[in-house]
Amino acid sequence: MMRAASYSRTGPAAEVLSIGSLPRPEPAPGEVLVRIHASGINPADVKRRAGWNGAGISHPLVIPHCDGAGVIEAVGDGVDPARKGASVWLWNAQGGYGTQGRAFGTAAEYVALPTEQAVNLPGALDFAAGACLGVPAMTAWWALQDGPARESQRILVQGAAGAVGLCAVQIALACGAEVIGTVSNAEAAAQVRTYADIPLINRKTEDVAARVRDWTGGAGVDRIVEVDLAANMACDAACLALHGTIASYSCSSDPMPPLRYYDFANLGAHLHFVQGFAIPPQDRARGQTALAALAQAGQLALPIGAEFDLSDIAMAHERVARGGLGNTVVRL
Repeated sequence: MMRAASYSRTGPAAEVLSIGSLPRPEPAPGEVLVRIHASGINPADVKRRAGWNGAGISHPLVIPHCDGAGVIEAVGDGVDPARKGASVWLWNAQGGYGTQGRAFGTAAEYVALPTEQAVNLPGALDFAAGACLGVPAMTAWWALQDGPARESQRILVQGAAGAVGLCAVQIALACGAEVIGTVSNAEAAAQVRTYADIPLINRKTEDVAARVRDWTGGAGVDRIVEVDLAANMACDAACLALHGTIASYSCSSDPMPPLRYYDFANLGAHLHFVQGFAIPPQDRARGQTALAALAQAGQLALPIGAEFDLSDIAMAHERVARGGLGNTVVRL
């Protein structure tokens, strides 16, 4: 048996999440069994558990969370036995949006999943940081693809202090891009400046488009990494350079926003819908290699804002829902 968090209906965290004992899984052919040390919580996990935007539950019982990190304790048939004992980080353990997904994620002492979803953990990162690679770091890396960051590229990161935003800032800088970011308060600005020396715009007190145009000499930015397309669509159009790209990974304020078509068509703009759960396998492999190299070079930090015991998982979910700074993890 193993200790695990689970829910059997969607709703508020404190009402639907429970802690108990469940059977420990066994690795099927092609799978590995991982002893979880840290389970990362992302907004997607919180939204799925809450039933956001009409999301239902696809299994009688769900162990939440897609991201995690731990040690491989056993392997199934067809998996190299040498993988036993390896420290790994995990992705898509509980599945992505728009799919039935897996029933059992990382909010448990053990998880069994396909061996390719257990990636060797870079030596520079501990388990807590590793539990933040699957969604935050890979989403940020994917948002900078479709023409990756180049030395001459200027990039605006909307929500630069967020889990994805801060990764995007660091990755873009490591690629040689010039980066400017938006934040909502002084605490968020301090969070970014701890890890990156970039100009920051307080989106609540400053004219973002005017600051961006001044920073670029009127040309606009080549790429925008966007945390909420609906909320920032008009601003993005005013900030974007001719033939620029908006890489949007979320649209939480309005899942069905009206598109300002000619604002973007007149720029010949590219709109990249970034779905970190649906990165093509060959691109995911490239991303995993890139993130490992950045971590080993000290160019990618994944700050932990709070750690919780599994028994306090509802409090952890509530922190993510509030938008607490830094990544939120559950220790097991």
